[in-house]
Amino acid sequence: MKLVVTGGAGFIGSAVVRHAVAAGHTVVNLDALTYAACLENVASVADNPLYSFEQADIRDRDALDRIFAAHRPDAIMHLAAESHVDRSIDGPGDFIETNINGTYNMLEAARTYWVAQGKPENFRFHHISTDEVYGTLGETGQFTEETPYAPNSPYSASKAASDHLVRAWHETYGLPMVMTNCSNNYGPFHFPEKLIPVVILKALAGAPIPVYGKGENVRDWLYVEDHADALLTVLEKGKNGRSYNIGGENEARNIDIVRTICSILDDKRPGNQPYEEQITFVSDRPGHDLRYAIDPSRIRNELGWRPSVTLEQGLEKTVQWYLDNEDWWRALQSRSGVGERLGAGS
Repeated sequence: MKLVVTGGAGFIGSAVVRHAVAAGHTVVNLDALTYAACLENVASVADNPLYSFEQADIRDRDALDRIFAAHRPDAIMHLAAESHVDRSIDGPGDFIETNINGTYNMLEAARTYWVAQGKPENFRFHHISTDEVYGTLGETGQFTEETPYAPNSPYSASKAASDHLVRAWHETYGLPMVMTNCSNNYGPFHFPEKLIPVVILKALAGAPIPVYGKGENVRDWLYVEDHADALLTVLEKGKNGRSYNIGGENEARNIDIVRTICSILDDKRPGNQPYEEQITFVSDRPGHDLRYAIDPSRIRNELGWRPSVTLEQGLEKTVQWYLDNEDWWRALQSRSGVGERLGAGS
């Protein structure tokens, strides 16, 4: 297939680009190259004849029309989004503009292109979203595809709105689509502003390792390479109009993730004292959901997909990657404000 991947220079998008090219698909990486994007993420495929890059903003409808007409894709994989919850608390406007208005532009550009092509049945608009749209869980239960939406942050509300737009364009206009909602991703090329890279890099810097509240919030962790594989599986095998929850089957409390990373670093790059002694509990951010957990039965039973990387394996791989790729993360850290925990004081 020929794919347009939006946000293909970001964390998850770049993993999709690398996997898709490796699988033999032709890939057009459409990215605005905002603060969280990095073309080094796709350097391994940059010279591959199956890969091309278009710098464009999904809020620019004219650019989208031009790119779709020029490249004539068989499918759109829409990952471009503002994604950092703390940033959404401090400045929600960008999340509304990109995640909602940008998705509207994508849908209209895709619909115009699809109609112009004669409405091919095998065309797909694949919208990639998050489990945060479902809100929070107590100590038991899991999110399913039928869980009512109850977003609690500006970020998750903007993603919920974009999900609803995609569903509406399918029901109203017949635009072929699949949708996925994933749990927390981690792994190589993770922007150094999210929990796991923050822990690694603060530890290495000898700085306090910030943990919100008591660190008792629970997340299901999904290794990004597994997620990219799942997304391509849904694109190729998923039923038109269907949504699929993608989970890592790896629930853990934030504090346990932090302590595990400290332990791995103690083995791989021992310091003068255990890294765990740098852990510092900070004021919790507003609206911090207690627990996320995904029931992956649908993607497992209908499409035969399961994650291949355990949390223990994935954390060790991730820590080692950051130790081996200091030039990559230092270049990103030099950007203004990156690495700070932005929402705690709001």
